[in-house]
Amino acid sequence: MSHPAADRRERPRRPRRVEGKGWAFVLAVAVQLGFLAVLVFSIQWQRRPPEAVSVELYAPPVKAPAPQPIPPPRVEPRPEPTPTPPPKPPEPVAAEPDPRAAEIALKARQERERAQEEERQRKLEQEKNAREQARLAEEKRRADEQRKEAEQRKEAERQKELARQKEVERKRELEKQQAEAKARERRQQEELAAMRAQAEREKQLRDQAAREQAERQAQQAAAGAARSKAEADWIRRIQAKVKGNVIVPPDLAGNPTAIFDVVQLPTGEILQATLRKSSGNRAYDDAVQRAIMKSSPLPRPERNDLFQRELRLEFRPFD
Repeated sequence: MSHPAADRRERPRRPRRVEGKGWAFVLAVAVQLGFLAVLVFSIQWQRRPPEAVSVELYAPPVKAPAPQPIPPPRVEPRPEPTPTPPPKPPEPVAAEPDPRAAEIALKARQERERAQEEERQRKLEQEKNAREQARLAEEKRRADEQRKEAEQRKEAERQKELARQKEVERKRELEKQQAEAKARERRQQEELAAMRAQAEREKQLRDQAAREQAERQAQQAAAGAARSKAEADWIRRIQAKVKGNVIVPPDLAGNPTAIFDVVQLPTGEILQATLRKSSGNRAYDDAVQRAIMKSSPLPRPERNDLFQRELRLEFRPFD
């Protein structure tokens, strides 16, 4: 920012014209103008506008570009003054001091100091901005690291929870399988026990049936034996009665057997006596037939269930 006093070019006030001193005044004015031009160029060369710095808090820090050096202003060479004929040497006169030159020099020095202070403040501001950007970048890096660590811990906890849930499910499945195996084994044992009990009951039933069958058979055998014995006794009594009525022929040789089929009533009365097998001796066969008919009624059995309507009787003369 330029100072108004530095931008304005004011001509020095003309001193009072002194007779015979015109050339001295012209030379003094030229020297002051040259000094003023050099001073203005030097001030404009040293002053630079401050650079604007923008900071983005959400973006990674960007290193501010280094300020480009401003080339020094090009000083045009002053043309050599056209030689003029030497004037007539004036008489020496003491030059009066110009109060504006001292004021301009002071203002130029103050402007230089102010520019240096602004440059120093700008550098400090740049350093401060750089430190702030570095701090923000470090905070962002730490926040990213903390976020990543939190995400990693969360993922690790999730994986751990999944592993725990899988382990619990595996244990539950194993317990379920073990329970099913135990239940299956218990059912098998119960079925085996039931089969054994059923087999035992069936065996007991078979044994009981066998015993009952044996008892029935024994009873039947005993009953059959008793019946056979009773029948045999009944038949023997009939044969004995018939034999008491048989007249054996005197010329009978041996001990032949004659078999007759006898039909009787429940009362023992004989209805018919038929020769089934001859003894070989007609006289003996006829004698036995007459004795059978004579023995009517025949002896009755001890039990009514032993009665037989038709009987087959054998007779031998010498038994």
